[in-house]
Amino acid sequence: MHLLLALFLLISACSPAQQTDSRATVAATLAPDKVLIVYLSRTNNIKAIAEIIHKHVGGKLVALELVTPYPQDYRTTVEQVARENETGFLPALKTKIDSIQQYDVVFVGFPTWGMQLPPPVKSFLRQNDLSGKTVIPFNSNAGYGVGSSFQTVKELCPDSKILEGFTTKGGVERDGQYLVIKGQRADEVKREVKKWLQKLNVI
Repeated sequence: MHLLLALFLLISACSPAQQTDSRATVAATLAPDKVLIVYLSRTNNIKAIAEIIHKHVGGKLVALELVTPYPQDYRTTVEQVARENETGFLPALKTKIDSIQQYDVVFVGFPTWGMQLPPPVKSFLRQNDLSGKTVIPFNSNAGYGVGSSFQTVKELCPDSKILEGFTTKGGVERDGQYLVIKGQRADEVKREVKKWLQKLNVI
């Protein structure tokens, strides 16, 4: 009984800010000036999702840009990203967020690259202290899912409250499919995003 009680107290003592809780939500009275939406988008599908979120919650919308952009050639970029993931290299960001402490909620958007979190997003999360903030990931992928990307967000933000992320199928650059979240597909994603934000009690 003493062992069970100790185990219960240990579990209870774990900070919710250090765990991803799909049931966790934010206040519906979220102030727009306290919201930051940061995204990395190569084929503009993540940009499309970021803009949908922005229309619902307002806030500051920021695209992540690199000091040295990735090559236009898809295969060359894939090889470069693979090397960066293997070595732990974090590319330098041209984008700088002024007064990041003023934001309470940070949406972080990215595609799945090699079933992992893209290195530029790792750079952003390493360079900016998001302790005490609510971090909400959103993702597009080529149909293979988020891979380890959401888990990596959690690991890089150990003192943040990580909410349930959003993911949907985007383009397949390898096959020459770029921006696909447009027209009827955009309408579908708008409904999906709205349902997700309502589930999180954001709207």
